[in-house]
Amino acid sequence: MQIADRKAATAAYKERKTVAGIFAFHCEAAGLTWVGRAPDLSTIENRLRFTLRHGSHRQRSLQAAWNANGPEAFRFEALERLEDEDIAYVLDRVLKERLAHWQAKLGAEAL
Repeated sequence: MQIADRKAATAAYKERKTVAGIFAFHCEAAGLTWVGRAPDLSTIENRLRFTLRHGSHRQRSLQAAWNANGPEAFRFEALERLEDEDIAYVLDRVLKERLAHWQAKLGAEAL
């Protein structure tokens, strides 16, 4: 890759539009669900699976379910997308509120 191509790719990555939101991670085998919030829904599943594969996820119940059932038992679901919030502190507040809503609705643990 040429230096100019690398700079263009880096600039495009930094300028891309991210969509924050609420997601659920379901363990079909155990019948458990975890709910979390993310500033970028397009990257959170990869990060979540990476930490679980390496045994380093901070949510012990999720890591235990992953170790017991394997990656095939898990399903990622984007529950809600928040595309209109540009101001960071407003987005953070809205994400916290929506996380609490989905956590109560699904009876899920928070991530």
